[in-house]
Amino acid sequence: MEYAFYGWEQADVSAKAYEYKGIKNPLDLYDALSEIWCKETCAPRLRDKWSDDNKTLGQCSITAFLVQDIFGGKVYGILRDGGNYHCYNDVDGHVFDLTSEQFGDEVLSYENNPEQFREVHFSKEEKKARYELLKKMLKMRG
Repeated sequence: MEYAFYGWEQADVSAKAYEYKGIKNPLDLYDALSEIWCKETCAPRLRDKWSDDNKTLGQCSITAFLVQDIFGGKVYGILRDGGNYHCYNDVDGHVFDLTSEQFGDEVLSYENNPEQFREVHFSKEEKKARYELLKKMLKMRG
């Protein structure tokens, strides 16, 4: 099966944490999150644009830090217009972005971007709450 997110071909790293049933690699996680991502987990500033056709919209940081929880590695951010960072993952040299589809045909640069830290992102209470909701929904599925 082919996926549309950036780096899916090299997203073949193994889980280091096994608290989520059936999640052995990032493709398993993407499949599970595709059923979970929703308006409530979307960044508030983008909720009016969120739809089932664009499930990854506004989900980047909470998803990237969840990937880090399960697979390790680092989270990096691409600076966007408006000063926000779009987050993605690098796990042992495997660079992938489970939420890249929200940008359609736009080509993003996944090189030389600053590392992102959950302490900074989760200092926003609403973002930490969305991350906790995403984790809870992932644990409850199936």
